[in-house]
Amino acid sequence: MGLTEVYWDHHIPLPKLAPARAKVAVALVALLCFVNSYDGEFVFDDSEAIVNNKDLKPETPLSNIWRNDFWGSNLSSNTSHKSYRPLTVFTFRLNYLIAGGLHPVGFHVLNIVLHAVISALMIDVFAILIGGLAYDEKGRIRNHAPKTSLLAAVFFAAHPVHTESVAGIVGRADLLCALFFQLSFLTYCKAFNKGSDRDDKFSVQWVVVSLLLCAAAMLCKEQGITVLGINAAFDVLLICNVNVYELSQRLLLRKNPLDVSEMLRMGLLTRLALMGLGGFLMLYARWRIMGTGPPAFTEVDNPASFAENIFLRIVNYNYYYSLNAWLLLCPWWLCFDWSMGCVPLIKSAADWRMVWLLLLWCVLIGLISQALCSQDSQRRRTLTLGLVLLVVPFLPACNIFFRVGFVIAERVLYLSSAGYCLLLAYSLGHCCCRWSKYRKLLCVTTLALLCVYVVRCALRSHQWRSEQSLFISALAVCPLNAKVHYNVGKNLADGGNTTAAVGYYREAVRLHPTYVHAMNNLGNILKEKNELIEAEELLSKAVSIQPDFAAAWMNLGIVQNSLRKFEAAEQSYWNAIRFRKKYPDCYYNLGRLYADQNRHVDALNAWRNATVLKPEHSLAWNNMVILLDNTGNLGQAELIGREALRILPNDYTIMFSLANVLGKLQKYKESEGFFLHALRINPNAASCHGNLAVLYHRWGKLELAKKHYELSLKLDPEAPGTRDNYNMLRRKLDQLKRSTP
Repeated sequence: MGLTEVYWDHHIPLPKLAPARAKVAVALVALLCFVNSYDGEFVFDDSEAIVNNKDLKPETPLSNIWRNDFWGSNLSSNTSHKSYRPLTVFTFRLNYLIAGGLHPVGFHVLNIVLHAVISALMIDVFAILIGGLAYDEKGRIRNHAPKTSLLAAVFFAAHPVHTESVAGIVGRADLLCALFFQLSFLTYCKAFNKGSDRDDKFSVQWVVVSLLLCAAAMLCKEQGITVLGINAAFDVLLICNVNVYELSQRLLLRKNPLDVSEMLRMGLLTRLALMGLGGFLMLYARWRIMGTGPPAFTEVDNPASFAENIFLRIVNYNYYYSLNAWLLLCPWWLCFDWSMGCVPLIKSAADWRMVWLLLLWCVLIGLISQALCSQDSQRRRTLTLGLVLLVVPFLPACNIFFRVGFVIAERVLYLSSAGYCLLLAYSLGHCCCRWSKYRKLLCVTTLALLCVYVVRCALRSHQWRSEQSLFISALAVCPLNAKVHYNVGKNLADGGNTTAAVGYYREAVRLHPTYVHAMNNLGNILKEKNELIEAEELLSKAVSIQPDFAAAWMNLGIVQNSLRKFEAAEQSYWNAIRFRKKYPDCYYNLGRLYADQNRHVDALNAWRNATVLKPEHSLAWNNMVILLDNTGNLGQAELIGREALRILPNDYTIMFSLANVLGKLQKYKESEGFFLHALRINPNAASCHGNLAVLYHRWGKLELAKKHYELSLKLDPEAPGTRDNYNMLRRKLDQLKRSTP
């Protein structure tokens, strides 16, 4: 018994490839597009999700990934983003363990490999959606891979909109979600393996496995649940061969009512009920895990969702849809962030951008009409399934069911782009079939488009290799985006170029006058430049806009302390601690304020609080030792120094301070040991050589004292007091020589 029930597609003439060779070819295209990002850095959101995420560290219990969100915050916290992706975080943790630390190469390589695998599997997905199901003599599904499915998979492998998901490590969530999405769909198809008797039974077990894979996709990213919609559409259109247009006519005109018994016989209602129940249980579990309800986004995150006028809100949502469609059609203008003025709101019906909305819906209505009314049944199925694959995965990001925390995010288009690639490849195949005399021109155009895609992917993935190139590339796309200017400024400041950073921070504040983080960072730089008056004004404005901004309160306290506004500074520090209970750096700065006021007990208490909250706070430990040393409490200073070194055994500064204390206590041998250990850690420390020389001087080891005085003066000729001590030693040595017979 041969193959039966195969639906053929219009196709572009391409070389025939065996399925395995076709998959390898698609995977190679995917690798070619993104391989130059393999040795990139951790950029943008990678810092929060990976570098600063304690859930990746081996010392953190593995169970934490099931209680925390994607960024490492507890799901029950009001500040949590509620993005529950434990399987994705688990793969990050595996990367960390295998590489023995935070080495970005392994993270990037896995992302690229995942995209290559997903692109290869897309051949099977597209082949089923375009060609239907074929059965061999044993009743098993045999996926016929027409050339259009190969072309669609190549388009998918090379689409530039995927760069953020592949070259940005946090895009792993989209990649894993897509992989389990595909496996869930392909497993659902296996439920229809038919026996030789060709009965209409299906395998409940495979449907259940498909649901479990859907749950896995959802544990990688919330979008994974949308595979249930794809499975349902596939079942209705291909398995049950339902004509949607005729079905809608029956329902609207109430003629020829549906034959429910036929649907029951085919098992459609049973399968839909299983998927509906599974989807409900997944959503219910997700809601319970979320804890305190959905995350609270601000107007900056998604300004359209805060528009009071419902008409304008709907208009702007549709404008966002058109921009997403444009990114699929022409993925040249890509940006890591589309918020904060990058997409100005439409505020009236007279705005010229309304044209894009109308154009989007004209195209969609045209496609829908073809999908419903075409005389070609195979075209109806392919267009309908292509539209379903385009639209359904995008639904969680469309603001219809709940408010999302972004304007546009290229990552959310990873799955939806599969529907676009299917429609594009099928349309090109249809054109080749209909206008055969232009076939060569269409083939050349298709090849040129693929080349443009590959080049654009290579260029864009290169921009994702470092934060500097990524942020600067966004200036040309979104010059009105305050966050872009902020990130460029932050990157420059982190690299030490604070002068250039000031200009970008000022522009961020100009574009977004309530951008408190830009004010805070700008205030910090001005503080370092000793422009204290403007720094105080900026930081005061930041805390007036956002009263619970603890970091800005602390920085304001530092500026006020420098301006000798001690009472105001103390109040600012306590405000910071009130809004962030565990704030060791603020306690440290509060201690410095008290020390400046000679409130020694208060200073010691503040620094002790800092070390309790953060035991490895070296500066707080060291300041306690120095203050106790300066006030003559040498015994207590020794105890604090030894306690600090038990926690920080290789801290040079604490070793140096403790050595000074031991020297004053005439514990010369121990003091010498700490000085020498400190010099092994930092051999070019002039002050350490100078103080060790003083120790030897007091101890009577004058030649060693002379040696270390000279080393200290060589490293720092202007070292205060060292020259005088050295001259004193030389006079003493001269006296000893003269007195020696």
